[in-house]
Amino acid sequence: MNYTQIENHDHHHGDGNPQSYGQIATVLCCECGVPMDGSSGLVMCYDCIKLKVDITEGIPREANVSFCRNCERFLQPPGQWIRAQLESRELLALCLRRLKGLNKVRLIDASFIWTEPHSRRIRVKITVQGEAMANTIVQQTFEVEYVVIAMQCADCAKSYTTNTWRATVQIRQKVPHKRTFLYLEQLILRHSAHVDTISIQESKDGLDFFYAQKNHAAKMLDFLGAVVPVKAKKSEELVSQDTQSGSSQYKFSFSVEIAPVCRDDLVVLPKKLAHSLGNIPRLVLCSKISNSIQFLDPNTLQTSDLSASVYWRNPFPSLCDVTQMLEFIVLDVEPTGEIRGKRVLADVTVCRASEMGVNDNSYYVRTHMGGILHPGDSVMGYYLKNSNFNSDLWDTLDTDNTPDVVLVKKHYARKSKKGKYRKWKLKRMAKEHNDIVANDDSRQAKQEQERAERDYELFLQELEEDEELRQTINLYKAAEDVAPPTEDEDEMGFSDEDAPQIAIDELLDELDDMTLDDHPMAE
Repeated sequence: MNYTQIENHDHHHGDGNPQSYGQIATVLCCECGVPMDGSSGLVMCYDCIKLKVDITEGIPREANVSFCRNCERFLQPPGQWIRAQLESRELLALCLRRLKGLNKVRLIDASFIWTEPHSRRIRVKITVQGEAMANTIVQQTFEVEYVVIAMQCADCAKSYTTNTWRATVQIRQKVPHKRTFLYLEQLILRHSAHVDTISIQESKDGLDFFYAQKNHAAKMLDFLGAVVPVKAKKSEELVSQDTQSGSSQYKFSFSVEIAPVCRDDLVVLPKKLAHSLGNIPRLVLCSKISNSIQFLDPNTLQTSDLSASVYWRNPFPSLCDVTQMLEFIVLDVEPTGEIRGKRVLADVTVCRASEMGVNDNSYYVRTHMGGILHPGDSVMGYYLKNSNFNSDLWDTLDTDNTPDVVLVKKHYARKSKKGKYRKWKLKRMAKEHNDIVANDDSRQAKQEQERAERDYELFLQELEEDEELRQTINLYKAAEDVAPPTEDEDEMGFSDEDAPQIAIDELLDELDDMTLDDHPMAE
């Protein structure tokens, strides 16, 4: 053994003990010969110990995790299926539990290593500490690769057999379009309100959600009541009864009806209701739908909210819906100076687009869109002059003082078909067609398909025009192969440059758009 002198200016005053002179005893590593601290009692340096002793021995470098591609859940043995996103804390905890021998060492750190989402591989980098020999703790880092095995969970297997559901929620709305259900679908997807469903069926007037448990259906009822004005009725059917134990099994059905009043509809309020809503005029527009209904008077900018419970005490239909709107051309705009938020009151002179250049008929009306309308613009509205309505509420109005035209929203001319060049898209739910088969060649099926495509295109246009509506749903980037219009198409008017566009920062990455059919692991 030798002694290495460490700087000590007072060595003349030492007592002869090497330690008192600041000297440290060193030994040479028995493997590589590197000088090391001899006070530790070790014969090998730290690097040689790590080479000789593997504290991760017995911990496998490969493992398997089970994934149900139908419900997008991972198996946590012995029989629990949990929902976990890729590279989430829940998935990391599941992977670490699946690793045998990890309890023999101390876990320091664990993190994911990026892999292609469709590779069916999950790689985890793990750092552990363990005792290599007496009084010696070493730290080691290694990687584990998990193979994702696609299989089917018991709940999904039951869903493919008949008579497995225990509760159903049947949502209906008696209107001639699907705009409400298209918006409701996006709300359900944004809040993942459909995750417990066994199956979803599309019927003529709505959607049917099927559940394995009654409490899952109750959760959907609570969600619907929070986003749209609904009323629900419950019924039950006895499936089986055991006289020995006294137990019974029931099937529960929840019939949900959405108020038949939609955004941009023209409504005549009952006299007592209009008085209770702050003496708002009886002929109003429906400006917003949530768990309540908001009405707007375009002549005064007065608004009022009607709760769902009050509406269903004495329900009433719309006078006109969006399918009955006509196009008008703005000839002149005179703002009155009254402003409430984004709405500007103005007196506008318009004429029907179909009569432009044919006659001199024009209409002087008051509107809430004075801030966005200019001479030459197109605007959609309801034409009430000489109109006959099959409505008792309309008959009670003083028709001599009702306006000839009620303007609703600005119209943008779009010539490109079905949003051919849109750089964004929406996520959709996988639905089964109950009444009309999708591949049916009958005339009725083709009409239903055309109507559904038309309603969906109108809904997409409404999202482009209304920034407030876009804030409540998720929009995704479309595939990069969406080509811009060519010069010839641009000259033909396919560019839609005048129509509102959605900014790229409002869109989510396409990677997040995972449905039951296009999940990267569901191959």
